[in-house]
Amino acid sequence: MQGMGMASVEQAVVVVPAEVGKRLIARAVAQLPQVQRAKEEGLIVIGYGTTNAYVAEELLGHPIAKERYCAGYVGKSLSVLPPDKRDPVLILERGKPISLSLEEAAKQLSAGDVFIKGANALDPHGVCGVLVAGEDGGTVGKFFAACIAKGVEVVIPISRAKSIHGSVTELAKKLGLGRLGLASGLKVGLFPLVGTVVTEVEAIHWLYGIHAEHIGSGGVGLGTGAVVLLLYGEKEKVERAFSELSELARSEPPLMISP
Repeated sequence: MQGMGMASVEQAVVVVPAEVGKRLIARAVAQLPQVQRAKEEGLIVIGYGTTNAYVAEELLGHPIAKERYCAGYVGKSLSVLPPDKRDPVLILERGKPISLSLEEAAKQLSAGDVFIKGANALDPHGVCGVLVAGEDGGTVGKFFAACIAKGVEVVIPISRAKSIHGSVTELAKKLGLGRLGLASGLKVGLFPLVGTVVTEVEAIHWLYGIHAEHIGSGGVGLGTGAVVLLLYGEKEKVERAFSELSELARSEPPLMISP
């Protein structure tokens, strides 16, 4: 960091529990320029997903039943939340919820609108993968092609804990409902997804103006799904980030999904 005296530089290591990471990512997504623009002028479609539930709260400015804002999820097996336990997909027009089906929204979307879609994997090339159990391709299958064709902004909130070593596009060639003989729960395919990826690392940079590096993942108990980050930058900014993340770790309640 040029022009910064060594005395003003600080480094810190912080554990970011899963729920804290979701909140952190959600706050950054809500402040992205393209999301703010669509909130003022256009449509925002927030696909199902636990991280997306936090995004919805940040955009709405009030809590929602996050445990109901989910479709497929990874528990002890690859599972899906029954439709009667889900709330409708949230669609905002100029920041206000509207009653619109995904099919109707797909027709109305135009360049500059935003589709927010979570994912299950993030590869080293920045390509995300979405596990798909529905033969119709689920939300991503119905929506993604229309977004790409129209120039809709695709934003992908995803934790670094979902980083994989392999290539999503190569793995997608090997998976599929008809290719799998056995599965822990649902048989799935893998849908490659590209867009503006927001992890804890990008969120730290966007919200605090410092750098972060992912140095570890996983843990036990409350650390299940956590990421460990190295923070570095201007001393006051690092101290602020460390303090706020530590406070979030104490105050953000765990998220539980009941099948």
